[in-house]
Amino acid sequence: MAEAESVRELAKEALISALSGELGVFLWERAQRLVRSVEYISQLPKLAEAGLKVDRFCLTAAAYFSEAGLACYPESKVRAAKSGFGDVNGEDLPGFSAGVAEQKLAGVIETFRIGKITRIIIESGSRSTGMAEAMILADARNLEDMGLVGVLNEYRRCICRGRGVSEVLQKWKKKTEYRYWQARLEDGFRFEQVRKIAEQRLCAAGEFMDRLEAEAQGQDIEWPAVRFAEGRISS
Repeated sequence: MAEAESVRELAKEALISALSGELGVFLWERAQRLVRSVEYISQLPKLAEAGLKVDRFCLTAAAYFSEAGLACYPESKVRAAKSGFGDVNGEDLPGFSAGVAEQKLAGVIETFRIGKITRIIIESGSRSTGMAEAMILADARNLEDMGLVGVLNEYRRCICRGRGVSEVLQKWKKKTEYRYWQARLEDGFRFEQVRKIAEQRLCAAGEFMDRLEAEAQGQDIEWPAVRFAEGRISS
C-alpha cells in the first residue's frame, strides 16, 4: 500500500508541478480516469479465459505515468496552452513518459518493477504488442477519447485556440461523415467488451451533440415561437 501511494503521489507531482495551474489539474484528472479504467478492464473475464496474467501494480503505475511525458516536451507549457493537449496521443509521448516514470520512481520501488512499468508505457503505443498490461492501457487511453469526456476535451482544445461551439460541431460532423469513429472502434480496441463500452459512449455523445446542435441553431426556440405566432399555443 505504501508503495502504491508513493507512486500515485510522484505521478501527481510530475503532472501538476511541471504543468502548473489548471493544465496540470486537467492532466491529473485524466490520469486518475485512466487508472480507474485499467482497473476495471484488468478484471474482465475474457482476460482470464485467454490466460492473460496482469501485474496490477505495474499496470496502475504505468497508467498514472502514461502521459507524464508532456512535462518534458520542448516548451511544454506553451504548446499545452495553445493546443489544449492536442498532442496527448503523439507517437513520441510513450517514450517521454517512460523516461519520466524511470526518473521519478528510481530508488522508490524495485528496479525490475520500474523496468516493467516503462515497458508497459512504451508498448502501449505499439499496435503489435502482445503484452497484456500494454494492451489494457492502450484500450483505456482509446476509451478516453470516446463519449462525453472526449467531446469535452475537444471543446477544451477549441477554446484554447479561440474557437467556439460551432467548430466542435463541425469537427464532430466531419469525423462522423468520414467514419472516423467507426475506424477507431474497429481498430482501436483489443478487448470486445471495451469496444462495446466505447460504442455506448459514442451513442451517448451522438445524442448530446444532436441536442447541442439544436440549441446552437436555436431550434428549441424557433418551433415554440412559430407555433405561438400561428396561435397554436397560448401565452
